[in-house]
Order: sequence, then C-alpha cells, then structure tokens
Amino acid sequence: MSSISDIIERYLKKIINESEDGVIEIKRSELADIFQCVPSQINYVISTRFTVEKGYIVESKRGGGGFIRIQKVRYKNRHEIFDEMLSYIGDAVTQMTAEHVIFRLMEEDLMTKREGLLMKRLISRETLQLPIPLRDPVRARMMKVLLTTLLTSKGE
Repeated sequence: MSSISDIIERYLKKIINESEDGVIEIKRSELADIFQCVPSQINYVISTRFTVEKGYIVESKRGGGGFIRIQKVRYKNRHEIFDEMLSYIGDAVTQMTAEHVIFRLMEEDLMTKREGLLMKRLISRETLQLPIPLRDPVRARMMKVLLTTLLTSKGE
C-alpha cells in the first residue's frame, strides 16, 4: 500500500505531465484538504521529491495569496542533462544527492533501472566504507566516471 507521500507525489507529477508547459501552481492548504492531511505533509513531499537534482524548480510565495509553483525542467538533448548532473555532483557528493541524480536519469530514460540499481549499490555508504572526509569526494569521482561512460556509450 502506498504512503500518503507517494500518493501526493504521483498526483502532482500527473498534473505536471498533463500541463502544456510543465508548470503548475498549487495552494498548499487546498492540496492538504484534497488529501486530508496537514499542510506540512505537502511541504515534506515537495521538499524531498521535487528537488533540483530530480529535475524540478520550486518557487513558493507565502501568505494569503500564497502558492507553490512547480516546474519540470526540460532539456533540448541528453548532453544538457548530463552536464547539469555533473555540475550537481561537483568535487564531492552526498549519497542522497547522488541517488537523486540516478533517479533523475532513470526517470528521463537515460539509464535503465538495472544500471541505476547497480550505481546506487556502488556509491552507497555500505560499499564506500571510508572515513567520512573521503567518502563524498570518492563518490563524486565514481559518479562522474559512471555518467561519462553512460553518455559516451549510448551515443546521440
């Protein structure tokens, strides 16, 4: 059975995909009423599942006329996506950010589910049993090599 967070995420993604420009504006309180939850649940879903690494830009205006605008970032070609993902990784990357990048590439059909699962296991803290100051830089180097390999092996 799906959690309320999963249901809210699916609903938001569905209406984003149905919009012509990939942009929606919602009111937190109205969405909370629809799903019979507290507005903080909506905040949680948006802040954890609609991140830049996952390909979304979120703007928020608080107050009486407040809204949340969620925009799906669209790219001209796969090189743009890979370049952006490499910039998120930088010289050091946390496991969570790396997993978001992997999720995004799978969602954009630039990586198979199997490739994504392999990458997630490879960059996990269980695999990279290194002192904390070394772990994120090593993970970043591994991610860059993996992404570069994916980009060059699938051609365009």
